[in-house]
Amino acid sequence: MKKIILSLMILFAAISASAQVYVGGSLAWTHDDDADANQFKLAPEVGYNLNDDWAVAVELAYTHGKTSGVKSNAFSIAPYARYTFFAKNIVRLFLDGGVGFSTYKVKGADSDNGFEIGIKPGIAVSLTPKLSLQARYGFLGYRDKYAGAGAGRGSISGLDFNPNSLSLGIKYEF
Repeated sequence: MKKIILSLMILFAAISASAQVYVGGSLAWTHDDDADANQFKLAPEVGYNLNDDWAVAVELAYTHGKTSGVKSNAFSIAPYARYTFFAKNIVRLFLDGGVGFSTYKVKGADSDNGFEIGIKPGIAVSLTPKLSLQARYGFLGYRDKYAGAGAGRGSISGLDFNPNSLSLGIKYEF
């Protein structure tokens, strides 16, 4: 047992020494005058850079909405793989491909579960070697009652460049 624990500690130390772990997150807020709707989303994420082009990460999100006085809350988890297909100086263009699972609850109604599978394009601008600003906009894939993206509307597939899909965030690499 001591050998196993010692081996795990050495393995963890070796991975940490050369690790490219990052933390980040995004905020999104939308307002629609016509529908009298507001929506707020907080989505922290943690990831690991496998090399200069590939990373794996998971995003946890909380979304709160209010439409015509009716409140809703949603939680989601979305693991993804990031492929950086263009990097020049401080700018990087990437695609996040993954799946997401959510639960969505409107006050006074039953909760609804949903999922998504698809690709989200994005851009990152490095402010320092460890800190960058990120933006994701759009979605290509399939969603079924996914929180904050057509929840309660059934399934949606295809290309979506809805202004509500814009999220801005930061990323800090250790």
